[in-house]
Amino acid sequence: MILTFSIVALDLKTKGLGVAVSTAVPAVGSAVPHVEENVGAIAIQAQTDISYGIEGLRLIKTGLPPATALGRLLSKDPDREKRQIIIIDHMGRAAAFTGKETMEWTGHLIRKDHVAAGNMLVGGSVIKAMSRTFKAEKGNLAERLLKALEAGQQAGGDKRGHLSAALLVADDQWKTETRPLLDLRVDAHPDPIKELRRVYAISMDYFQISK
Repeated sequence: MILTFSIVALDLKTKGLGVAVSTAVPAVGSAVPHVEENVGAIAIQAQTDISYGIEGLRLIKTGLPPATALGRLLSKDPDREKRQIIIIDHMGRAAAFTGKETMEWTGHLIRKDHVAAGNMLVGGSVIKAMSRTFKAEKGNLAERLLKALEAGQQAGGDKRGHLSAALLVADDQWKTETRPLLDLRVDAHPDPIKELRRVYAISMDYFQISK
């Protein structure tokens, strides 16, 4: 079970898509974030089932809006009330679900270009801070997502503490012939978001990316 906070987002100018996430268990990047260029971004948390990310992106790619795709997945899932899923597609259409059996504080926010969610948080202030920060930031998509994650942590984050974090972005700014995604992960660290910021800074230098 991954009790955590995350944000999925679309850059309205570049059409880049991404997810940022942090939690108090190891290796969050291997389970929660799912992104495909020109398709969508999904985060699946609480009782995680990666098929939501894999199948969700496949359904969106066929032309289904996120709400319809999510409804299909939930309808077949006997454990849906233990899940928390947030989605945004390349057209800016969004959907979210927070099951009744996810742990307090739990909830989500849907906005024009992003969705923020969390469970087992110190309170709703965490996702509000993430949403507010993402909206206010003017940098590239990866930078905005990372700033939103930092804001969520500053607002209290996961009430058990923190151990891992991840940033997954599909954007032409980062794309190379052999690397379609920016995929950064901190799997077990006493300050994972700070460490993710350090790894991100190194990646910016390597790829010669400006904020």
